[in-house]
This record gives sequence, structure tokens and C-alpha cells, in this order.
Amino acid sequence: MAATTALTAQNTQGVFDIHNVPSAFVCKQIDACIDDIGVDVVKIGMLASTSTINAVATTLEKHSRPTCVLDPVMVATSGAQLLPNSAVTSLREQLLPLTTILTPNIPEAKLLLDNAGVEYPEPICSIPDLIRVAKSLQCLGPKHVLIKGGHLPVDRDLNVAQLDADKEFVIDVLFSSHDRNDKDDVVVFRTNFSPSKNTHGTGCSLASAIASNLALGRDVPHAVENACRYVERGIRTAPDLGRGSGPINHFPSYAASENPEEWGQSSLIRFDGNSFT
Repeated sequence: MAATTALTAQNTQGVFDIHNVPSAFVCKQIDACIDDIGVDVVKIGMLASTSTINAVATTLEKHSRPTCVLDPVMVATSGAQLLPNSAVTSLREQLLPLTTILTPNIPEAKLLLDNAGVEYPEPICSIPDLIRVAKSLQCLGPKHVLIKGGHLPVDRDLNVAQLDADKEFVIDVLFSSHDRNDKDDVVVFRTNFSPSKNTHGTGCSLASAIASNLALGRDVPHAVENACRYVERGIRTAPDLGRGSGPINHFPSYAASENPEEWGQSSLIRFDGNSFT
């Protein structure tokens, strides 16, 4: 079930216009879904205005704060900021405290921390830097933060790749804080880097896959791990549509070229504060 927050005129070459759905109507869509069939997990993507952000937050509160995966769509591929600062503030203040898992990429993470006036490593150029950014974001309210490292591919030694030829892996960092034992938990996910232009919708697909895995009863680290594998396969088997950044393959299990024995070629690495295990 879906509640549409905005309509876009876009193709693989860019977004040409955005039409915002009235906030009151967005709330009616959410109510209609939850009041009848119900939801196990909510996934939130593009929220194009302050009024819509506030309305969604109010509606989630009314429905007892369901498990929520928030993909904060705020920065375009070109680097342009899609939301005005007032909307970024509303998202940070109203939605982050309701969020189970926040899934920003590096530019979105930096924008949220800038908006909150929180310092972070600049430039972000290592896995420990990603961990510090994730920890700072988690302090803003979400239970878990997954920093997507697609903008920072690494080499086989897990150092940031300096040359295209050295790009071996993509690193995603999951940070969780457990108040009951005052211990932080960091999990690093490593998937193969694919030199592909067909990455349209990867963030949306990843957040949706995490939500789907949570709804199936998987815990957060394994939900994220399965989602990372799904997106990696989707990029690797993308159908190469359009003249620009094409979509990933959302049904990679049905790709004729896929070898099922290769589906598990990603790994979950725990970080104990000093080293990876």
C-alpha cells in the first residue's frame, strides 16, 4: 500500500517538475491504509514540503508510531538541495524522533548535521569517519542510522579508493545505541562495487527492502544485510534502460545471467571500536 506525497515528471536523464500532493490528502491516504488493512512497517521517501512533513509526523503519532524506515530524500544526484532549510528542520525535529532506521547517503547526512549545527569530519574519508557521522545522527532521534557509502567506494584493504581501478567495495555503516547497557553497536556491510550508470532509485529500493525484511520479522542488522545484497544484485543485473541513469533490476532473482551461488557475495563485519572482526 502506498500514500503518494508528490508526483514527478522525470526520466533517466533528470527530474523536470514536481507536483506536491496536498498535505491533507496525504494524511487521508495514510489513514485509509492503516485503518483498514494495517501496516507492519512504514517506509518514508520523498516529502517535498514542510507542510507534508509535519502532516506525516502528526499522522504517524496518531497511529501509535509504527516501525518506520526513513529515506531522507533531500539532495539531488547533481548535489543540489531539494528541500528548503525550513523543511529540513521540520524533518529533523518532527520525523527523526519517530524513525526506527534512518538511511541517508553522505550528502544527506551532512545536510542534516549542518542543519542541527553539529560538527562532523570534513572531508569524510574513512570508515571511522562514517561511524562518527552515524553516531552524531543517531543522537538526533532515530533508533538506528544506516549511512550509505555509495559516494565513497573503497579498495580491497577497505581504504577509500583514490582511482577508479581501485574501487572494489561499497561500505554501509549501521549504528545503533542501546541505552540499557550504555553500549554502542556498529555493523559494517561490504558489498561489491559495480561500475554502472544504472543506479536510479537505489536509495528508495534499499529503504523499501529494509522495510520489507523488517515486516518479515528479521532483526535490523539482517534486514539491512539482505537489503544491501538485493540492491547490489539489482545494480549488477540492471537492464540498461534510457540514455541517462537507468533503474536497477528490481527482480534480480529472475535475471537469466544470475548464478544463485553468487547471491551471498556480501559480508557483515562488526566493529568493536578499534578494529573490524
